[in-house]
Amino acid sequence: MRKTILTLALLSLLIPASLLRAQEEPSRAPGLDSATVARRLSSKLPTERRAAAEELARLAAVEHRRLAEGYRAQEKDSRVKLALDWALYRMGKNETLFELVKALDEKGRAEQSVSYLKQLEGPEPLYVFLGRVNGRTQARLLEVLAAVGDRDTLAKIQPYTQSLDPLIADAAKFAEREINIRVEETPTVEPKRQRKVGKVGNPEDAQPPL
Repeated sequence: MRKTILTLALLSLLIPASLLRAQEEPSRAPGLDSATVARRLSSKLPTERRAAAEELARLAAVEHRRLAEGYRAQEKDSRVKLALDWALYRMGKNETLFELVKALDEKGRAEQSVSYLKQLEGPEPLYVFLGRVNGRTQARLLEVLAAVGDRDTLAKIQPYTQSLDPLIADAAKFAEREINIRVEETPTVEPKRQRKVGKVGNPEDAQPPL
């Protein structure tokens, strides 16, 4: 009997403590703010620095642009550099787009750059590069445009469907198909019809209903 009472007493002491911990748990981790993420740019692990840069890019945390520029200047890891370039572009430093496009021709970073560029809000920033890069980079750009291109993009990429380089021609034709599918699936918003308003006469002239 004494053993049972002692056990119950111990449980009565333990349960409130566990409930208190459970109540405190949600308030400890409501979500990381951009300042917390930015501090991770100083991590010794490249994977953590890259993840921090990509999160800052997602947040478009303009307030940390100067900090990101500083870390970009001293960064040694090529993949982290590219992630910081993407973050800086999202923060408004448009010239870093050149670094992202340049990486499309690098075996170790091409896919990483493609994944970033596919997050662009529109295809317009990429048009200027199409005729100024080598064939492999063109093919990668066309791969990106297949994902972000719109109706206007079709005219831009049409000449490349006739390219003598099969890599470029195939990429352009693929982009053309993907964009056409997307354009056809996008519902056309018809303009609202204007209400026809009759002439307003003298209220006294109106005939009463029969």
